[in-house]
Amino acid sequence: MAESMLGLKRSHRCTEVTTADIGSEVTVMGWVQKSRNKGGLIFVDLRDRSGILQIIFEESSCEAESFAKAEKLRSEFVIAVTGVVESRAGGVNEHLATGAIEVRAKGLRILSESETPPFPIEENSKTKEELRLKYRYLDLRRPDIQKNIKVRSQVATLTRAFLAEEGFLEIETPTLIKSTPEGARDYLVPSRVHKGAFYALPQSPQLYKQLLMCSGYDRYFQLARCYRDEDLRADRQPEFTQIDMELSFVDVEDVLEVNERLLKKLFKEICNVDIDVPLLRLTWREAMDRFGSDKPDMRFGMELKNVSDVVRNTEFAVFKGALEQGGSVRGINAEGQGAMPRKKIDALVEYAKGFGAKGLAYLAINEDGTYKCSFAKFMTEEELHALADAMDGKPGDLLLFAADRDKVVFDVLGNLRLELARQLDLLKKDDFKFLWVTEFPLLEYNEEQGRYTAMHHPFTMPMDEDWALIDSDPGAVRAKAYDIVLNGTELGGGSVRIHQSDIQSKMLELLGFTKEQAQEQFGFLLDAFKYGVPPHAGLAYGLDRVVMLMVGADSIRDVIAFPKVKDASCLMSEAPAPVDSKQLDELGIGISDENE
Repeated sequence: MAESMLGLKRSHRCTEVTTADIGSEVTVMGWVQKSRNKGGLIFVDLRDRSGILQIIFEESSCEAESFAKAEKLRSEFVIAVTGVVESRAGGVNEHLATGAIEVRAKGLRILSESETPPFPIEENSKTKEELRLKYRYLDLRRPDIQKNIKVRSQVATLTRAFLAEEGFLEIETPTLIKSTPEGARDYLVPSRVHKGAFYALPQSPQLYKQLLMCSGYDRYFQLARCYRDEDLRADRQPEFTQIDMELSFVDVEDVLEVNERLLKKLFKEICNVDIDVPLLRLTWREAMDRFGSDKPDMRFGMELKNVSDVVRNTEFAVFKGALEQGGSVRGINAEGQGAMPRKKIDALVEYAKGFGAKGLAYLAINEDGTYKCSFAKFMTEEELHALADAMDGKPGDLLLFAADRDKVVFDVLGNLRLELARQLDLLKKDDFKFLWVTEFPLLEYNEEQGRYTAMHHPFTMPMDEDWALIDSDPGAVRAKAYDIVLNGTELGGGSVRIHQSDIQSKMLELLGFTKEQAQEQFGFLLDAFKYGVPPHAGLAYGLDRVVMLMVGADSIRDVIAFPKVKDASCLMSEAPAPVDSKQLDELGIGISDENE
């Protein structure tokens, strides 16, 4: 039966008890991790947020009533123990922070009993995620998850302190806003007062932080909650947190410099990793050409090589056809994998098809210098030699090629190099490789819509020297945009913003907005721009992604207290759920039957 805490006060958390306390009486409280009854001697691992401490109940030295209670203990009972700290009798346990000591119990109170949990509360649980998320309040007791949540809190605290020292003001922006086109679908909130009208939950604070610059606040930040109704994956959630900032009277270099110092501080304080600054920089074009990705993983090589000129005059129809259609032929060198079995190569071909490839050509260089090649009959020995040389191929290497439109080739080989790196165990989670990717295209052509769309958002400043191309070759115009990338994950991105009305009007026109539509969608921002706009720029990190990589998690669900699953539902609370018809009536909303 549960007992009162009346007159009882915890003196130490579990790992606050140290060898300096030997001989002292302490009172500790927590959950029973494990209980082992050896007959007259009971060992209990007591767990709280700080860690685990071993408690010994011995019949000869413990109150009889307390010993009787100890015999009934099982996992997840909540208890309070008073006892004396001793050196560990069985030798030091190197796996515990408190491994040199134990507490010999004198008294025990059971503060709360527990049913048998649906899964063991232990680190690196093998329990299916669906079950763990259904009982998330139990899953959150696991030491590894608690460590993740603690790191998240530390990142938030350090970020606030650093930015405050740099002169940033923390300012909250609204959660109920006007719906504006920003890429993903909005989550909409109906208004009871204004029937038929809706608020949107913000996908980001973009427009509001620009308004703050117009208002003269110079440097703003917040840890902003953002909401996007989009398909989920490992590093996405329908609601997430951004470290969001905006600065006035700055250009690209100013934003990158202050953020490099922020990252250096966070990773030193939390991971004890020294980051060399300035960070590596690649233009978007170079990143795509070398790695097939605008968020390249720099922990390994295996760079793409453009061999279009080398194979241009060959008779291999796959290469020839791609080049005639304006595409390219590119390859990667999987060094030392020349003896890869055909079955594994075929699996790589199927993997490549998942990213749009019609196939995958390969050239294996045997140890004796001869070739095993999927297209050998279409090329001469001299052409094969030239191709191998262009790929820096040597005996024992496997060369893999894709031929198609550049976009397909980049998707295929960019993802293939990552898959090979996973198979070859080249992706070390504690090897932090940062880079900035800069000079993104301002626009990208959407073939389905038959028009250009903004690669980032409509308020991104073009490169000054490219603006003259905006009418003749809009796709060639680069943006003053930048992404911060770590180990193949985009941590965040930002840009210099447009502050000239003529450039802003032209951008919206290119994106298909009439003057009336632009005013309807963005009128409050455009009106503010009439009253003197400072040059300004900003950046936003995905806080969840930063923490995920810091702790070596595979999903941001492991660093969010109450995450949702792939269909955006919460298995624990069963949200979303139907609501009472009275609530819908107040909002003037009816639910249609999909079968009607």
